[in-house]
Amino acid sequence: MSKPNTASYQVVVIGAGPGGYVAAIRCAQLGLKTAIVEKYNTLGGTCLNVGCIPSKALLDSSEHYHNARAHFQEHGISVGSLAVNFEQMIARKNQLVGEVCKGVDFLMKKNHIDRYAGHGRLLDARHVQVKGPSEATLAAEHIILATGSKPTTLPFIRIDKTRIITSTEALSLKEVPKHMVLIGGGVIGLELGSVYARLGTRVEVVEYLDRIIGTMDETMGKALLQSLKKLGIVFHLAHQVTGVVRKGEKVVVEAKMRQNDKKLQIETDYCLVAVGRSPYTEGLGLDKVGISQDKGGRIEVNARNQTAIPNIYAIGDVVRGAMLAHKAEEEGVMVAEQIAGQKPHIHYLLIPSVVYTWPEVASVGHTEAALKAQGRSYKVGQFPFKALGRARASGDTDGLIKVLADAQSDELLGVHMIGARTADMIAEAVLAMEFRATAEDISRVSHAHPTYTEAFREACLAATAKRALHV
Repeated sequence: MSKPNTASYQVVVIGAGPGGYVAAIRCAQLGLKTAIVEKYNTLGGTCLNVGCIPSKALLDSSEHYHNARAHFQEHGISVGSLAVNFEQMIARKNQLVGEVCKGVDFLMKKNHIDRYAGHGRLLDARHVQVKGPSEATLAAEHIILATGSKPTTLPFIRIDKTRIITSTEALSLKEVPKHMVLIGGGVIGLELGSVYARLGTRVEVVEYLDRIIGTMDETMGKALLQSLKKLGIVFHLAHQVTGVVRKGEKVVVEAKMRQNDKKLQIETDYCLVAVGRSPYTEGLGLDKVGISQDKGGRIEVNARNQTAIPNIYAIGDVVRGAMLAHKAEEEGVMVAEQIAGQKPHIHYLLIPSVVYTWPEVASVGHTEAALKAQGRSYKVGQFPFKALGRARASGDTDGLIKVLADAQSDELLGVHMIGARTADMIAEAVLAMEFRATAEDISRVSHAHPTYTEAFREACLAATAKRALHV
């Protein structure tokens, strides 16, 4: 059914990523007449189309292949000759993305949310212009900006999308590279790097810091580094990239050590630039209505995620905080409920972070470095996966759980995990910390045996009174 060129809504959401479409759904659930504007053909934003979902599909496919090649024999499974059908891996990933995006489209229809296809921009504080397949001007009592982010590059690097690529192109290559250089040792680069390393690519990482996953607890970075080295990934830490040049079908990456300026030059088939993401606000019309941005391009908002214009909100990657899909969703729900007159809140410290390598890394709360910087007195409890019965049974013995608790009150201040299924296990720590549980509280909760979650209990026992039972 065609939509009118002019229409009025209580809420108009610009951007249909996890933050935007969840905000729209919650608004509709609360009885608000809602529209959503999306410039691309499919809903779901970066996460569903070229981020979280497709990368996890390839991670799982590559893990299956790696396990068959490296570990099936020890389990008494003979599979004969193995081969990578990369075309099928990509096809499966594409099919999955299509299904998930159709699911979001269904949710829009189910919740009676009007969808407009095109680029949305602010005309003033209460009107949104849509240019594209849907040509319309929408009047809105409230507007939610949820336009997400895009890959960042370095000023001297020209992304050609064929040999010098971002995470978007890395998800749809036509071949398994023989050699790939990653610029950046953060979450995005390491996840994709581990995919190709498992499929047989020689992967080298050039990282400016002297450690990987620099935003997470240092213990996690050290443990992940050792695990990824077992895959054959080579790391050049504390190196500053100085040049990336395409030469025919090759790419030359130049860098220097930060400590002594020693030069490094690598010739490779592909160079994946994974140095972070930047807020995407191009053509949004912020200046037209007087909405300001910080030096990083993020839209400035208050604690309620309101911009300088009270009826215009911004959520997700375009505002301060971690660029995480679930953080955007929480903000979308919070804003929707505020518009409806409720008083929700978000405890930002307790939004978990996950790295979907194998082993997985998951974290919530303060890091040890942050507690030291605060001068806060704390105690540490750790438990290694190699002492865990379930991990030994599955062969997933790389990893540990580290618990940080207040030295006086025993309240949990931070939980950091690396190991099998920690992406799911971190939820127990988040819930515990939401209710201000102590390490002893967790240590006195029965955990099924044998499970991976026993390691969390054991780490809490170690923090409580140095009395872990199985190490």
